[in-house]
Amino acid sequence: MGNLAVRALRAVLAVVLTGTVFVQAVMVWTLVSGNDPEDGTLPLNALRVITILGLGTVQVTLVCIWRLVAMVRRGTVFSDAAFRYVDVIIGAIVAAALVWFTVTAVNAPDQRDDPGVTVIMAGVGVAILGGALLVLVLRMLLVQAVARDAEATRMRAELDEVV
Repeated sequence: MGNLAVRALRAVLAVVLTGTVFVQAVMVWTLVSGNDPEDGTLPLNALRVITILGLGTVQVTLVCIWRLVAMVRRGTVFSDAAFRYVDVIIGAIVAAALVWFTVTAVNAPDQRDDPGVTVIMAGVGVAILGGALLVLVLRMLLVQAVARDAEATRMRAELDEVV
């Protein structure tokens, strides 16, 4: 991965992380202070809490991607340590899907006249779960790459003994 690509990705990750932290802080402040411009009904407050949790899943994913990019830059991504970050990313995406399904359930009673919105929202949740499955497939590729790297290292050591 080129130096420019690493810097660009880190800049994007930093901007998105900063933005999510800002939005979370505003949401928490609105919940705690009671200075709610809306009427403060239960569904609205529930959606705020759900949004805070959803942003937390995004933040966890961003931090893990940052760590994986650091491993790529150092050339250590083909190690067992990378699996920890990939597993956390998969878990965060599944958690985000569950958060989205919760949003869908909270929003569903207001959509009685147009149930298609609820169906579309449920479809988005399924697509988020598809993202988790995609990362799982990429994890399997990483498993194969780590095995090949270990095999190449072993064969190189054997070749060095022969020479």
